[in-house]
Amino acid sequence: MSDSSAILRPQPILVPDRRQSPVAAGIQRGVRRLFAQLGQATIPEFTLANGRRADLIALAPNGCLTIIEIKSSVADFRADRKWPDYEDFCDRFYFAVLETLPFDILPEDRGLIVADSFGAAIMREALHHPLAGARRKAVTLRFAQAAAFTLHALADPDAVADGRL
Repeated sequence: MSDSSAILRPQPILVPDRRQSPVAAGIQRGVRRLFAQLGQATIPEFTLANGRRADLIALAPNGCLTIIEIKSSVADFRADRKWPDYEDFCDRFYFAVLETLPFDILPEDRGLIVADSFGAAIMREALHHPLAGARRKAVTLRFAQAAAFTLHALADPDAVADGRL
């Protein structure tokens, strides 16, 4: 397989991304529980076509794509300015934070979720900005491939170890 196809192929997610702090991992768990209750499938650490990696992406039964950016602290929010690059790949965009983070540092025109490792609640709805059809198809296919590769890797861990996936 050439290097360019490896970049475009969604990689299986079998273990947590160890770059996350325990706080961020707890927020992710709570948000994933919330979206599962809403009937939406989620994938963590989802690589977008622009090379950026979204903390979470959710796919609703109606095809709506939501990206959730996890912020574990004020310093985390201030240090990361990549999140606007995610909005071209979703219909809705949320920040997910602990309830102890001061909400006033977050943009008021973005969705807000408060979460911990046990659950989450939507505090402010995200604006809906529908994706163009071609972009929606591309992101949805990438989502489906990432999910399928992850299932394959769970069923055949040796495929990951020897580089087949």
